[in-house]
Amino acid sequence: MDYKAKIMSDEDMKRTLIRLSHQIIEKNDGVDNLCLIGIKTRGVPLAKRIAHNIEKFENRKIEVGELDITLYRDDLSKIHIDPIVNETDVPFSIEGKTVVLVDDVIFTGRTARAALDALVKLGRPARIQLCELIDRGHTELPIRANYVGKNIPTAKNEIVSVKVKEIDGEDIVVIKEI
Repeated sequence: MDYKAKIMSDEDMKRTLIRLSHQIIEKNDGVDNLCLIGIKTRGVPLAKRIAHNIEKFENRKIEVGELDITLYRDDLSKIHIDPIVNETDVPFSIEGKTVVLVDDVIFTGRTARAALDALVKLGRPARIQLCELIDRGHTELPIRANYVGKNIPTAKNEIVSVKVKEIDGEDIVVIKEI
């Protein structure tokens, strides 16, 4: 693998997700009326893992949904002429619930903003919280995650690459140079 620095191994990621799971439980005084929604693509398996951890700790099932934000991005025309739109799958009501949006990396904050726009189309939650595995800095919007696995100061010419077993066959976080 060609990278500048390894930030997290599979064990580091596992420990971090356990810690984030505990923080979510603590901040919300339990799991009543709580659901997780993963932002596609890598936020979905992370949300499912956090839900699994919470279920183990609290002995309660947590609803997990999948949110596609493609059409809500403000840079859609810059990404691709024919964007690939995936399906949003939130098979439960978010009305009056605490929704924890889960994603892999916060950079500019624009993905989180798009996720907020997409989420409110589904209903009106009581609260929305943001959980990010990695915060690499450089936000361009007044958006900050409620839960952060690891803060990694980066240069703008670097890329934080998160890989998860469910999609990439391995769990690792690395920094690459552009």
